[in-house]
Amino acid sequence: MKASIFRLAAPAIFLALLFAEGISAQQEQQSDPAAALAAALTAACRANETQFANYLTADNAAAFRALSADRRAAFLRRFSLADDPGNPLLSSDAQHHTVVRCTAPGGTSEFRLGAARTRENLAFIPVSVAGGAQAEFGLVLERGEWRLLSLGLMLLDIPQLSRQWAEEELTARENSAIAAVRELAEAIETYRRVYGKLPDSLAQLGPAPKNEISPEQASLVDEHLAGGNDGVYQFRYRIVPAAQEDTLAFELVAMPDAYGKTARRSFFLDATGQLHGADKGGAAATADDPAIP
Repeated sequence: MKASIFRLAAPAIFLALLFAEGISAQQEQQSDPAAALAAALTAACRANETQFANYLTADNAAAFRALSADRRAAFLRRFSLADDPGNPLLSSDAQHHTVVRCTAPGGTSEFRLGAARTRENLAFIPVSVAGGAQAEFGLVLERGEWRLLSLGLMLLDIPQLSRQWAEEELTARENSAIAAVRELAEAIETYRRVYGKLPDSLAQLGPAPKNEISPEQASLVDEHLAGGNDGVYQFRYRIVPAAQEDTLAFELVAMPDAYGKTARRSFFLDATGQLHGADKGGAAATADDPAIP
């Protein structure tokens, strides 16, 4: 999954790696382009924002510092391909090329730097990660120091990348909410089959103490879904009449916990099991909204 972030099919993401900085000589700028890139990746691994900005061009450094703290942290995570700050390690391969490893709680990322090609005030360095994905980083000599400039033919543009990544993150959260609604629906149906009725609330689907599963704690979903809020979405459940007489159905609603920040779209699962969704400005979706396959 980490290597997929580095694929040339998504070149803007690769640009992310262009922004980090830091290495054992964090206090000094690097006069060699390969050393500068290694230092940048190392700083990204450490989540060191100050060092990170040192290897950006002047315009991009100013744009980076103007980002919110959350957005700067998100950039560093993308650069290092790590979800949390990690411990960097520098080594060399058999061809004496630099290898940068970032060991974080969620796993280890590895970047293998190829031989630098220098043309006047520009340098180009091929980089590969585990899984075989590759990209070529461009650096420019600015005020006597090497600064990260581009990936392939694309120039580094922090504001544009920030907007793009924010959209990607919102989309990922919305897709997770769709999966959560369907997980809740499946859990409710399982509860009905086991206990012969619908649960009175989502809380009854939650975790039970060991060997104490009951209609009040059926252990069908985690504590966040059972509590109706996973920190990104709020989930609501209600029992409604079904199409057949003397039977009951249910509806589920998912709304962004903080509209525009955690997500934008709301979702509604109707009594027939059809999912609907739309940007409702934070309000609940309804059966009148577009269906989601």
